[in-house]
Amino acid sequence: MRFVGIDIGSRTIELVVVDKAGQITRSLQAGTGKFLEIMARSLGFEIEAFGREALQAEKNLNISSMCTVFAESEVTSLIASGQNRQEIARGLHSSVIRRAAGMINRVSSQGDIVFTGGVAKNPCMRILLQGKLGRSILIPDDPQSMGALGAALLAAETG
Repeated sequence: MRFVGIDIGSRTIELVVVDKAGQITRSLQAGTGKFLEIMARSLGFEIEAFGREALQAEKNLNISSMCTVFAESEVTSLIASGQNRQEIARGLHSSVIRRAAGMINRVSSQGDIVFTGGVAKNPCMRILLQGKLGRSILIPDDPQSMGALGAALLAAETG
């Protein structure tokens, strides 16, 4: 079974492609900082509610920057111009998904996507990623612990 694993946490987007033998054949990493958390706070949302609020948006506003400082300025301008906070939230989610989907498409155009990391708990991210890629998105019950579990399994094999 070939699959792509993507882990989006507070610091990075990490991506691995695993072949049928379970070997990692490609990997990529990109920084995200605390982008979604800071943007949620800028809009006055709790991080736990941010994805649910974004899913309520009727349209998607385009946020052009993934740089937290520039995006926060863009969000401030959108709020000042009277734009809907949920639509801004949806645009912020979409900007992260564009980056993640671009990374995935560079390494693999087939197979399931295993989504881990704290951001996998955000329902908007899962729905947008699945819609953008048209592929199954699998999320473990405790997506935040998968990196530590993988490290423990690797240590058990080698130690």
